[in-house]
Amino acid sequence: MSEDEAVLVIVDGANVVGSVPDGWWRDRHGAAVRLRDRLVPYASAGLPGVPGPVEIVLVVEGAARGVDSVAGVRVASAPGSGDDLIAELAAAAGPDRECVVVTADRGLRQRVEAYGARCVGPRTVRPSSNP
Repeated sequence: MSEDEAVLVIVDGANVVGSVPDGWWRDRHGAAVRLRDRLVPYASAGLPGVPGPVEIVLVVEGAARGVDSVAGVRVASAPGSGDDLIAELAAAAGPDRECVVVTADRGLRQRVEAYGARCVGPRTVRPSSNP
């Protein structure tokens, strides 16, 4: 399966990191790196209800910018609003490619659902019992 055929999974880094109060605010960049590394297995395994392989894009913003991509997870540093970049990526997926956005942000959910994306919550990739 080519990357263009795989389900596109866009992860709202700030929202997912912020979903567990584990001290992430003391080191936002480090928290984004830990999330990126936690996402790697999902690239081949997929998400619940979304069989792998999937293409994962982790969107980071602010102090988390500059996190490097790794095999399985492309990191996109938003020049401004992470939500705006996530919406752009969902729109670019187009109507023919399945897109799943991982976020709990209601406003962002509405924006990306208008482009046909499906949304799942942060616990899909970051259970609260496993920070």
